[in-house]
Amino acid sequence: MESSAPDAAAIRGEIEALKVKKKEIDARIAALEAQLAPGQVCRNAGNGPVSDKNAAVSGTEHDLTPDMIYRYSRQLLLPSFGVKGQSRLLKSSVLVVGAGGLGSPALLYLAACGVGQVGIVDNDVVELNNMHRQVIHTEAYIGRSKVESAAAACRAINSSLEVIEHREALRTSNALEILSKYDIVVDATDNAPSRYMINDCCVVLGKPLVSGAALGLEGQLTVYNYNGGPCYRCLFPTPPPTTACQRCADSGVLGVVPGVIGCLQALEGIKIASSVGEPLSGRMLLFDSLSARIRIVKIRGRCLQCEVCGENSSFSRQNFKDFDYEKFTQSPMSTSAPVKLNLLGKDSRITTKHYSEIVRNGEAHILVDVRPEHHYKIVSLPNSINIPLSTLDKRVSEISSALEQERNQKADFEGERPNLYVICRRGNDSQRAVHYLQNTGFTSAKDIIGGIESWAQDVDPQFPTY
Repeated sequence: MESSAPDAAAIRGEIEALKVKKKEIDARIAALEAQLAPGQVCRNAGNGPVSDKNAAVSGTEHDLTPDMIYRYSRQLLLPSFGVKGQSRLLKSSVLVVGAGGLGSPALLYLAACGVGQVGIVDNDVVELNNMHRQVIHTEAYIGRSKVESAAAACRAINSSLEVIEHREALRTSNALEILSKYDIVVDATDNAPSRYMINDCCVVLGKPLVSGAALGLEGQLTVYNYNGGPCYRCLFPTPPPTTACQRCADSGVLGVVPGVIGCLQALEGIKIASSVGEPLSGRMLLFDSLSARIRIVKIRGRCLQCEVCGENSSFSRQNFKDFDYEKFTQSPMSTSAPVKLNLLGKDSRITTKHYSEIVRNGEAHILVDVRPEHHYKIVSLPNSINIPLSTLDKRVSEISSALEQERNQKADFEGERPNLYVICRRGNDSQRAVHYLQNTGFTSAKDIIGGIESWAQDVDPQFPTY
């Protein structure tokens, strides 16, 4: 009995040491299993499934793990959704093109609800003026890739989610390869050439397309190329004029509007992936934020003569690769670089640096700002006169009066009329204004190249931009 005491102590010591090692091994197993896709957890040969929350529940007709059941429990409780809907969702893949105002809420909810794989395509970086609507990004990511930021947010919500990052612009050269890897495509872009390109690619590949748009205080949503429904070209065989193609960067948008539409895009993607509910194919949702009104309207069905999805269409993968969407729509795919007009000759334009010298030297002149009044109230250059381009033809007399007043105020002015300069936000509307004014008799009118954005960039870095 005396020799048994030290033996017992040694045994207890060895047991404690083994327990510590067991904890370390269990922790390592859990870490490795977390890296596996759902349903691929390790099994203990000869002893059945490993007892942990990453293993599928035995004795059931589904492959949901205890963690999944708890995470998605509120969806599983829905009789119309349940285990079948969740299981389909976990096996599905969705590509979101654009991680901006529409893509942000769409991605967050797709990640949270249990889509198995989410792809993100975008080549832009996060900017401060994204924050009010692109809720997936944070200030910490300003200056960094939107895809990187969005992917991090999705993984933070759902660590079991597989996120594929495509940090590149979607073009005809890569669209077929990228879109072919996913079951459903969500178009969260905001320019005409991208919309046509994504639609045509989805038709060629046979992918359903969830399309949304938001501008100003309104939004819309529909599903294209689904179960024999129409594609985008069925409704819009020819692109709208470039003057009708507005962007948020030009016309503005209330932040919550793309949030509402983006959430609804996620909903349509979930309905298609889970086979639950009736997707918006052949119908369009119209959202008016000010009146809090949502209308569902029936849209034109599939056009049998459609160039891309019609019965006699010869549109193919090769046609797609060779098609010039920017030429077709007369607008650029890149939304970060606005269109720059070139209506005037060099003698009718001056740089912002040149204009700053005119101001500094006290030369007699007047400056007409042709931006809309609500733009002018945001920020303006000193001593400028606001005459919006839309009212210019009715207010020409005001320019004549201002020129005459400026002439009379300059005591040392030698008989010649003061110069007339025109500015806008980026230098496009000011060119249109100068072209009109020169034809009206103000032959010395000159445009300030690049507008107030150029002023902020080249003259006064502290000048606010918007």
